[in-house]
Amino acid sequence: MIAELRRRGGFAWLLVLGLLVLSGCGDKPLEPLVTGDRVLAFGDSLTEGVGASESSAYPARLEAMIGHPVVNAGISGETSAEGLRRLPDVLDRHDPALIILLTGGNDVLRNQDLAEAKRNIARMIELTQGRGVEVVLVGVPRKSLFSDSAPLYRELAEFYDVVLVDDLVAGLLRRPGYKSDAVHLNADGYRAMAERLADVLREAGAL
Repeated sequence: MIAELRRRGGFAWLLVLGLLVLSGCGDKPLEPLVTGDRVLAFGDSLTEGVGASESSAYPARLEAMIGHPVVNAGISGETSAEGLRRLPDVLDRHDPALIILLTGGNDVLRNQDLAEAKRNIARMIELTQGRGVEVVLVGVPRKSLFSDSAPLYRELAEFYDVVLVDDLVAGLLRRPGYKSDAVHLNADGYRAMAERLADVLREAGAL
């Protein structure tokens, strides 16, 4: 077919070439999850679901939405350094196909060195990618809870070429009806978080 179009004229050939380029641009950044694939929700209190019941935490809500098991590996109060130490064992235990990484909030709240937090999260991404596990990185706000996500998350996402959900936590924490206290969500907030993450997974090609 392409050879025939070449014979008929350059314009037709350029049209076909343009369509091929456009189809390539539609590639999704995540591989589709298949039956039996497990998603690991890794992080601190926003992953654990502080402020709501266990069944209302975002991993449980997300599992019901996407039809794949979602492991809640959130520990309240954990810093990025503590998460880095914990991550290898959690990966060994659950063998996920994809990880949703939401960490660093406690580093921000405790005024810890964000350069060190960035190095810790970078190492988490490297450990995860080294096992062939895909990464979705969720940004958290800077010290002001009404700010945008700390720049380190976008920098890491660009460097490691991972899917970034940059405005989710900051946006939810700006809405009083979604909060159980100053830094945690309520059941409605976690439902909204799960809905947005399900949309991200779908748009990125995992679903």
